Amino acid sequence: MKIDSLEKLYVHELKDLHSAESQILDALPKMIKAATDDELRKALESHRAETEEHLARIERLFENLDFEPGGHRCKGIEGLIKEGSDVLQETEDDDVRNAAIVAACQRVEHYEMAAYGVARAFASKLGRHDDAEVLTTTLEEEGHADRTLTQIAEQRLNFAARTA
Repeated sequence: MKIDSLEKLYVHELKDLHSAESQILDALPKMIKAATDDELRKALESHRAETEEHLARIERLFENLDFEPGGHRCKGIEGLIKEGSDVLQETEDDDVRNAAIVAACQRVEHYEMAAYGVARAFASKLGRHDDAEVLTTTLEEEGHADRTLTQIAEQRLNFAARTA
């Protein structure tokens, strides 16, 4: 697809988000399995369910567009997931691994927050106010996930990793 209008750029952003959420759904089980902290594991499992809903929302947005959600690979998330996976393989201590999982997941959350913010801005400018509301909901959920990870890390995991 040649991107020659704001609408097509918006579609491109949605395709990128669709790919990102799909890749995240594939990667989360590995992170959940690697986490040894119960609160971290619970937060990741909760976010996995949210991610399924995020993907479904994007697919619903495509129902009102003349485009399909597939056909695009988000290389940004692909790189962040690979980087996180590499760090997991290199960490031997459980406490350090838990801190590494939070770091990797927060990088992903920040990427998603930026992408949802951009898509929301495009939707608003295009007069797609219902889309903008949907994207705002997801953006807020991604921010909540990020804050939850920060809280878990600051309350316990980073201290445990430091003393490892």
